[in-house]
Amino acid sequence: MSGELNFKQIDTVGSWSAPQIMDYDAIPKGDMPGDKISINEKHVKKAQMIFPHLLAQLVPLINNQANHRAVISVHGGSGVGKSEIGSLLAFYLNTMGIGSYILSGDNYPHRIPRTNDAERMRVFREAGIKGLVAHHEFTKDRNQKIQDLQDQDQDANSELCSEWPWLAIYQEAGRIALANYLGTSLEIDFAEVSGLLTAFKNGASKLLLKRMGRDDKDLWYDAVDLSKIQVLVIEWTHGNNDNLIGVDIPILLNSTPQETLEHRRSRNRDGGVDRPFTTMVLAIEQALLHAQAKKAKIIVTKSGAIVTYADYLKSMA
Repeated sequence: MSGELNFKQIDTVGSWSAPQIMDYDAIPKGDMPGDKISINEKHVKKAQMIFPHLLAQLVPLINNQANHRAVISVHGGSGVGKSEIGSLLAFYLNTMGIGSYILSGDNYPHRIPRTNDAERMRVFREAGIKGLVAHHEFTKDRNQKIQDLQDQDQDANSELCSEWPWLAIYQEAGRIALANYLGTSLEIDFAEVSGLLTAFKNGASKLLLKRMGRDDKDLWYDAVDLSKIQVLVIEWTHGNNDNLIGVDIPILLNSTPQETLEHRRSRNRDGGVDRPFTTMVLAIEQALLHAQAKKAKIIVTKSGAIVTYADYLKSMA
């Protein structure tokens, strides 16, 4: 690709009008195998609200890049609509002649979902026991009680701490260890994704992109032709992570942990949505997203409003 891209049809942010969508299912989606993506009117309205703000930043960015390429990320809590919004933004770009590809970050953990969930649990439970030992609160009777709670999947239930105060030590030590695992390079291969973004922005015409299913053998790479792609759209919880290098425009889809939990319950991707451990994971993810929100170039509320970082802080307070 050489020369300036033709963006003359966009004189102002307000001049863009959304194309009519006849069939939501026909819109290209992300590349995560087996992912269930269902676009509805709420997603469309939110994407239409975001898109002019995205264009205002994206057009000059692409024109000033040596290879006329850019990377945007649509990130936020689990189940907030990243896949749907990312698909719509890429669709709008493609209808304007700006070639776009949707990359799902969920292909890049070190482990498949089932084993990664098991590793999260192992990290939490091992650290919890060690926490009791460090505080001189470990006994065989308490260990047996913890094992009973683990069998019931209730050892992360904070409501039980009023009955067994020592359980709070177990849970806090486990939570700290879990927070040091979730969204870090221990869990996710950020180096591989960052390398892909660098290669793309340097003009690579083809990249081998990872595919990860839900079984041990469901791991492979596809050679993807990117010769006509100018914008890479990453849809991923960790699309604004400090360990991810190369994103030009991070777009935060904000939601509270309760809103995220309700959406996950309706989607029920992997079961066990109401588990106390899942609630803990969502809270940790929310804290991580909150810490990184200041880097987002566009922040969108659950209702679809575009807000400043200062307004975001007020709403989260």
